[in-house]
Amino acid sequence: MNKKLLILLLSSLYSTTPLLAAEVAKPKAADEVVLAADSPQLANLKIEAVTQIPAPASSPFNGKIVFNENFTARISSPVVGRALRINAEIGDTVKSGQVLMTMDSPDLGSAIADARKAQAELQLKKQAYERSRMLLDGGVIPHKELEASKADLDEAAAESSRASARLNNLGASRNTNESYSVRAPLAGIIVDRQVNPGSEVRPDAATPIFIITDPLHLWASIDLPERDLGKVNPGQSVSVEVDAYPGEAFSGKILSIGAMIDPVTRRIPIRCSVDSKGGRLKPEMYARITPLSPGNRQVIRIPNSALITEGLYSYVFVETSPGHIKKRRVTLDVQGKDFATVKQGLSNNEKLVTSGAILLNSELAAGK
Repeated sequence: MNKKLLILLLSSLYSTTPLLAAEVAKPKAADEVVLAADSPQLANLKIEAVTQIPAPASSPFNGKIVFNENFTARISSPVVGRALRINAEIGDTVKSGQVLMTMDSPDLGSAIADARKAQAELQLKKQAYERSRMLLDGGVIPHKELEASKADLDEAAAESSRASARLNNLGASRNTNESYSVRAPLAGIIVDRQVNPGSEVRPDAATPIFIITDPLHLWASIDLPERDLGKVNPGQSVSVEVDAYPGEAFSGKILSIGAMIDPVTRRIPIRCSVDSKGGRLKPEMYARITPLSPGNRQVIRIPNSALITEGLYSYVFVETSPGHIKKRRVTLDVQGKDFATVKQGLSNNEKLVTSGAILLNSELAAGK
């Protein structure tokens, strides 16, 4: 009886061994984290597909967005006066020739009076010349008196022309009063105003009373350190990033490199064109400007939050399949303040853990 019982026990043991082997999960790799679909750890991870960008030629340089002077007007009054009415506010869109401000100007009154006086003097000299010519034809006066009359006429004509040119320069005529209108010389947006009703306005004021610019045309400016001068060239493409739009790059191109280095700061000014994408960029924004490598070479850009540094090497976590996240070594190209570019170790459109990599690395370390 005991022998039969022993046989039954042994047969039961051997029959269940394949089942137990099938139920045991295949051990995971040492550099892999496996998470179930309902794992709460997944909520702490941010997984995104990586994308390629043009390869940078150097680390980003600090710069800022500035006015494009070819599409900017700094307006001052050519005459002394007092502001009566302001017709434009900061942020207003104006057209070329639109009245921005009306002012009362004694200087304009003097210019109008001079023009009227010069015109009246010209008419008088014309009559005198015609009379002298008639008298010369009748033999009443000598020829030299006609010449003197002609000289007076020419002098009056010159004075009248000068006075008229002065009025034309002011945008006025002899029939206007002392009310002077300051007009916009080009279309754009009012970005600054330094005048209020009742303010005194002078041509020699330290600041312009209005600044108008076209927001679709801007420059990006770099004060380049002397040691980096060899990294940039006219016509080189650049990538411009600002804090207002994290992760977004604006394309541009180097227009000019300064002719000399500032002897105090040892920096040289670089001016770049930039596509503001419909006016999204604003003058005086701080920017990070990255010169790009020629030849349209592409690299993969990842946020620094996705990187794990261990000794001399850098690692990232890549989702190879749903719930399976593998640690992988990468070779960096350039690392900046917020982003780095990868030379080797990643392919385009691979899914990368961009937030939570430190937690995964701790999970791997705890499992060793």
